[in-house]
Amino acid sequence: MSGTVAAVSSNSTYSFTKPNRDSITLIAGLGVEGDVHAGVTVKHRSRVQRDPSQPNLRQVHFIHEELFDEVRAAGFEVASGELGENVTTRGIDLLGLPQGTRLRLGDEAVVEVTGLRNPCAQIDGFQKGLLKQVVGRDGDGSLRFKAGIMSVVLVGGVVRPGDAVKVELPDGPHVPLEIV
Repeated sequence: MSGTVAAVSSNSTYSFTKPNRDSITLIAGLGVEGDVHAGVTVKHRSRVQRDPSQPNLRQVHFIHEELFDEVRAAGFEVASGELGENVTTRGIDLLGLPQGTRLRLGDEAVVEVTGLRNPCAQIDGFQKGLLKQVVGRDGDGSLRFKAGIMSVVLVGGVVRPGDAVKVELPDGPHVPLEIV
């Protein structure tokens, strides 16, 4: 299974959106160089308030570009970086990956998938009604979160739009993603 990097984004200040960049540099154990969410411990404001010593399992945020196509069909216009993601991909079912999946980005970088992004009310602040588009229900009625996945950086490197993304599934029984 493989896909491509459609866009990369980062922001050094707290803001819902992240500007697109020509490249980002991933740093092992920290996240995206210069990004406000980089660090060994949690950086998201709500998580820092609860316990600032928790490990940062949300170092790099991924969203599949196909989500933008889906919300466009519902009348919303969303571009890469506007939902706060660092890496926008095309061609990979990110939400279907199990915990522990490794993603090889470009020539060097490797991240490990830790879980799902918890869609928050800020999404409706960005575009009213958009939150309902990124939180849906499966056939059995259970909630389905579509606002991307989170990961930690195992091996650093530069990531650019157009880079290949190679998926390496973990051994053993696959554990579905949960919110981190």
